[in-house]
Amino acid sequence: MAKNPDFETVDGIILRDEIVPPGRPWGAIVKKGDILRLVDLEGQQAVDFLCYNAENPAERYNAADTMKIQGNIFLSKGTVLYSGMGNKLFTLIADTCGRHDTIGGCCSAESNFVRYGVKDTPNCRDNFLEILAEFGLGKKDIVANINFFMYVPVRPDGAMGIADGVSAPGSYVDLKAEMDVLAALSNCPQMHNPGAGYNPTPIRLMVWRSRGLA
Repeated sequence: MAKNPDFETVDGIILRDEIVPPGRPWGAIVKKGDILRLVDLEGQQAVDFLCYNAENPAERYNAADTMKIQGNIFLSKGTVLYSGMGNKLFTLIADTCGRHDTIGGCCSAESNFVRYGVKDTPNCRDNFLEILAEFGLGKKDIVANINFFMYVPVRPDGAMGIADGVSAPGSYVDLKAEMDVLAALSNCPQMHNPGAGYNPTPIRLMVWRSRGLA
């Protein structure tokens, strides 16, 4: 495994430092001002991501508003993840990959069968259901999500497709919470397209707080 020294040091106090195995979900409340770091340890691993107002989960990430407010379907340093009420959930304050998907959504057993003819596959939708249940949420609370590190190029004619990921081992994103946010993710188990390099791998997840807020 290649090592990126940039993600080994943070300017603050580490509150969580975990490895999420391939194909597994994770969720937690990230307090306002804290920073959530997602690290693609081995490269080319998609991370499906949703977020909600922790105090009122009916307010959640809105893909369409996030794109149209900022006039871009791509995420980069400085991008704000907006709720459907026009409020900021997270701000992307660091990004060493530069390619993340906002339009493909999550895989499901049903869509995998339609696309690949394979039944009952592990999938991100079921992972979301599993982790969201721990916070009293369910199927109706799953909306169009972000896929960090997944490369979905869009051609001038509108054609899109999932291509080989461009994230290198150690690529990471830092997300600063703009309110108390419930973050939920699925470390994608997809093996039938290159979204996770046909070989799902673990990710590292850190939550840290600036010393000035400690």
